[in-house]
Amino acid sequence: MKQACPCEPKQQGVVLLIALVMLITITLGGLALYRQVGTGIIVASNLAFKSSALVASDRGLEAARAWLISTAVDLNNASVPNGYFAAWCNSVIDPSNTPDANNDGQVDDCKANPSPGNFDPWAFNWDNSALATNDDGNGNRVRYVIHRLCRIPGALNYTHPLGIPQECVTLGSATASGGAEIIDYGNRTLTSKIQPYFRVTAQTLGPRNTTVYTQMILY
Repeated sequence: MKQACPCEPKQQGVVLLIALVMLITITLGGLALYRQVGTGIIVASNLAFKSSALVASDRGLEAARAWLISTAVDLNNASVPNGYFAAWCNSVIDPSNTPDANNDGQVDDCKANPSPGNFDPWAFNWDNSALATNDDGNGNRVRYVIHRLCRIPGALNYTHPLGIPQECVTLGSATASGGAEIIDYGNRTLTSKIQPYFRVTAQTLGPRNTTVYTQMILY
C-alpha cells in the first residue's frame, strides 16, 4: 500500500524577480523625479539671478544720465575713461583720440557702407567703459558706455576735411509761435536749442555667469 506524499510545490523565484524589477523601476522613477526637481530649482534660481541683474542695470543707466548732466567733458569728442564715444558706431579709439576701428588712419564714418566700426555689446571690450558699481550687494557688477547718436565726432555743424558731413539725431524746437499779448496776438520767437540724442548701453555681470545688457535713449 502506497502512502500519500504530501509534496509541496517547488519555488520558481518569480516573486523575487518581479520584486527586483519593481524595485529598479521605483529607483529609476525616484532618480528622474529628483533630477526634474533639481532642474526646476536651477531654472528658478537662474531666472532670479537674471531678474536681479536686470534691476541692477538701472544703476548703470542712471549713472550715465547723471554723468551727462553734470560733466564738463567736451562731448564733441570721445572720453574713453568715462565710457563716452562721440559717434554711434565707435568702439576703438587710437592714441590720437580718433575712432579708427579698421586702423586705416581715417576717422570712422558710421554711415559708410560697410561701416568700418560697429558697436556690438557682445564683442565690445568693456574695459573701455565706465564702472557704475563693482558690487550692488547682490553680486552684480555694472558698467556702462555712452554713444552720441552722430555720424562722426565733432560739433553738430562740423564737416570733416575728407568731406564727411556731420549728421546727428537731434532735438530742436520751432523758431516762432503765436503768443498772447496784453492787447492783441503776435508772433514770439522761441529760443531754439539743438540737442543730440545719446544711447546708453549697460552691462551687468552677476552670479552664475549671468550677463544682462540694457539700452536707453537720452536727450
